[in-house]
Amino acid sequence: MSLSMTAALEPTSYVGFDTITTQIEHRLLKRGFQFNIMVVGHSGLGKSTLINTLFASHLIDTATGNDITKLPISKTTEMKVSTHSLIEDKVRLNINIIDTPGFGDQINNDKVWEPIVKYIKEQHSIYLRKELTAQRERHLPDTRVHAILYFLQPNNKGLTKLDIAALKKLTELANVIPVIAKSDALTIDERVNFRSNIQKQFQKYNFKIYPYDNEDLTDEELELNKSIRSIIPFAVVGSEKEIEVDGQTFRGRKTRWGAINVEDMNQCEFVYLREFLIRTHLQDLIESTSYIHYERFRARQLIALKENANSNRSSAQLK
Repeated sequence: MSLSMTAALEPTSYVGFDTITTQIEHRLLKRGFQFNIMVVGHSGLGKSTLINTLFASHLIDTATGNDITKLPISKTTEMKVSTHSLIEDKVRLNINIIDTPGFGDQINNDKVWEPIVKYIKEQHSIYLRKELTAQRERHLPDTRVHAILYFLQPNNKGLTKLDIAALKKLTELANVIPVIAKSDALTIDERVNFRSNIQKQFQKYNFKIYPYDNEDLTDEELELNKSIRSIIPFAVVGSEKEIEVDGQTFRGRKTRWGAINVEDMNQCEFVYLREFLIRTHLQDLIESTSYIHYERFRARQLIALKENANSNRSSAQLK
C-alpha cells in the first residue's frame, strides 16, 4: 500500500483540535522545564556573578561558589552542582548550575579539563542507563549539560594554550558559548580586536561553537544564528548590585573610570547574551544536547555493546 500526501482540508465546522497546543502547554507548565548550565573558567572571572545576573536571582554565593539554598544533588568529583527552581509568569524553570572550581588555577594545568569531560559523559551514561531499563520512568530525570559558558580572560591577545586544548574537547561534547569575562577591563576598540583574533582562532582550530545550523531552521532563524556568531564571544559584565548615577538606578559596577551599566548595550553585551541564552535559544540548547551530543554518545555506546556481544558470542563458539 502506498501513501500519498493530500492537500490540507479545512473542516466545515469547528472541531477543536486547535486546542492541542493549549493542552501541551498545560502539561509542560505543570511539569516545568529542566535546564543544566555549566560555567568553566579561571577563578576571579565573575562566573557566579554572571549566572546570578542572568537569572536575576542570587543563586550562588559569589565569594565561595556554594549553593546558598543548600539543595544538594548528586555530584561528581571536583564538580560543584547546585539546583534551583525559578518561576516566572507560571513557567517553572528547574535549573542545575555546575561549577568547575580550580579550572586553570594550578601551575600545571595539563589535562585540567578531564574532570569536566568525565562529568559530561557520566551524565549521558546515567541518562542512557535509565533509558534502556525494562521499565522506564515516564519522565527521565535529565542532568545532561545543556550549555557551557566558557569564560575567556580579557588578556587582549587571544586564546591561551589551555583554552585551545579545553575547547577542542568540550565543543565535541556539549553546546559551548564563549564569553569575554570582565570585558570592562578592555576599551571598545580592544574588545573588537580581541574578538576578531578569537574568531580567527575558532576557525583555525575548527571549533564547533554553538549555535549550529540545520535544514530544519527557517531563513529567519539562520539569519539570527549568523548575527549571533558575528558577536561571539560575548563581551560581558555581570553585577547584582544596583547603583545610582545622575538620578538613574541600574544594575552595574562603579570603577575608577566611571560606572558600568550591565544592561546598556553600548557598554557591554550582557543583554545580547541573555537574549540568546534564555529568550531565543533555551529550548534549542536542550534539544541540541539531546539530538546531537547525546545521540552521538548513545550511538557509540550501543555500537560498542553490540560489538562486545558479538565478540563474546564468537569466543563462546570457539570453545
